[in-house]
Amino acid sequence: MSSKKSDSEKITIVIVGGGIGGLALLNALSTSIDPEKHTVVLVDARPSHMHLISALRLVVSDADDLLNKAVHPYGNHTFRNKFAGNGSFVHGSVTSVKFGDDGKGGELILDNGEIVAYDVLVLATGSSWPRPLGFPTESRSAIEEHIMARRAEFSAAKDILLVGGGSLGLELAGELKDIFPSKPVSIIHRERLLLNDTYPDKYRIAVQKAVEDRGVTVLLGDAITASNSSDVSTSQVPEGGFVTEQGKKLNPDLVVPTWGNRPNTSYLPSDLLSSTGHVKILPTFQLPAYPNVFAFGDIIDWKEQKGAAKAAFFHTPKVAKNVMVYLDLSERASTCDLMASRRSAKYTGCMEMIMITNGKSRGLGYFNILWGIIVGSWLITLLKAKTLMIGRIPSQTGFTPK
Repeated sequence: MSSKKSDSEKITIVIVGGGIGGLALLNALSTSIDPEKHTVVLVDARPSHMHLISALRLVVSDADDLLNKAVHPYGNHTFRNKFAGNGSFVHGSVTSVKFGDDGKGGELILDNGEIVAYDVLVLATGSSWPRPLGFPTESRSAIEEHIMARRAEFSAAKDILLVGGGSLGLELAGELKDIFPSKPVSIIHRERLLLNDTYPDKYRIAVQKAVEDRGVTVLLGDAITASNSSDVSTSQVPEGGFVTEQGKKLNPDLVVPTWGNRPNTSYLPSDLLSSTGHVKILPTFQLPAYPNVFAFGDIIDWKEQKGAAKAAFFHTPKVAKNVMVYLDLSERASTCDLMASRRSAKYTGCMEMIMITNGKSRGLGYFNILWGIIVGSWLITLLKAKTLMIGRIPSQTGFTPK
């Protein structure tokens, strides 16, 4: 008689979010779990993985065939190593979570009415982004329609205003100037300098000079008035244009919200969230009240700038280890805090770093090591700008485009 457990008897690990962080965790766990005891379910709001690092170039033009290279479907190929044949993908958005008592399993409620049971839950739902990166969720064809619509908008526009001078606005400006070098592009940013004060003034000033050298107009210390904010989010330009808070008149024919990301956590009860909507966690990435629930990536309440590199390279190894520690302790019917504290990996943060591309062959980076190092276009082009790390995607998704 076979001693192999049925799927219903196995411990189910559910990962919500198939972005860079979620896939990194899935792949990390796939070499550690016991396929006789554990199974995994990946839940994502979209049917395809969106490689957000390349998304701004993707929505501006058809350069480099990014639609084929950067949008990978989920499927059997997603589950490799010990998860091969031992994992499943569910397409749906989580609307609420039912938490179990005393660290026991719970359930996810999806927007399509489906219920997904879990024993261990990992939340990696990332960020919600404004319109350029607000990709639809229902189908691959809807994603493609969104991309084509954004390309058509940018192509038809005669004067483009980007509202927000963080990395999103800066990188979009660079992509636009690559494809439409003579088209007027402006960035309006509420702060005294571009980006935010996580980064030193010398870097923020250098970034401004770099985009201005490409013909981008930068308006600092100013913003679109509150009465016009709804027009900004929908790209509609009021008749007669905008008057900024500082009284400057702007009359673009396309306005694009680029004010950055928000944590995608609306499915969680407010008592688990900070005032900014981020998930409160312990240094082990566990939720304080639910030791079988983990969260990492952009959604966590941790004093650091959010980014794909942090989720993939700094959060993921510790989350993967701590999930395995939790599974081991659960199997022994012991959730002893002392044992967990000795074996679990604690997160204490990591250095701040940022690489801002300025089109395909320019960019500036900052690494908060030593005295704070600014790196120039040669290195940023090599590391990111030229290819936008497209070559890494098949190793993350298990899918190779034809």
